Amino acid sequence: MGICIRYAGSSEDARSLMNTGFLKILKNLEKRREEIPYGLWARRVMINSIIDEYRKNKREKEMMEYHDFTDRQDDDSLVDVNDAVRRMDVAEIQKHIDRLPKLSKKVFNLFVIDGYGHKEIGDMLGMSEGTSKWHLSTAKKKLRESILGETVEVKKKIAV
Repeated sequence: MGICIRYAGSSEDARSLMNTGFLKILKNLEKRREEIPYGLWARRVMINSIIDEYRKNKREKEMMEYHDFTDRQDDDSLVDVNDAVRRMDVAEIQKHIDRLPKLSKKVFNLFVIDGYGHKEIGDMLGMSEGTSKWHLSTAKKKLRESILGETVEVKKKIAV
């Protein structure tokens, strides 16, 4: 479920992806090679199932969604992103990741969390390696802005 939540837009979508993935796991149990640990194999099948669902829905042509991360004119140098992330729990970090544009979020998850390379991501999502790198760069920038923006606002509330 953790894998599905990272890629889905809602908990309902995550449940649907999980059900589809488990169906593929059950249908392909006889194809599993014994030398590969079950957990790793199941994880790979689940991720591939999620990517297959993405490809099926690609006809709807995902548009880039931009969220207002507020144009900051404040002195953000007072806050270090690493310090802010260290004080966050997983749910808070996931909240920031969920704010990313859909395609950038997928690339971020595949690269940072699942360990795929840009060439592999490009092949999986039907984009060039350079486009994958651009999406990762955009995701990192948006995450930094989101985390810094929230941290600065918390400091302002405490100061008042």
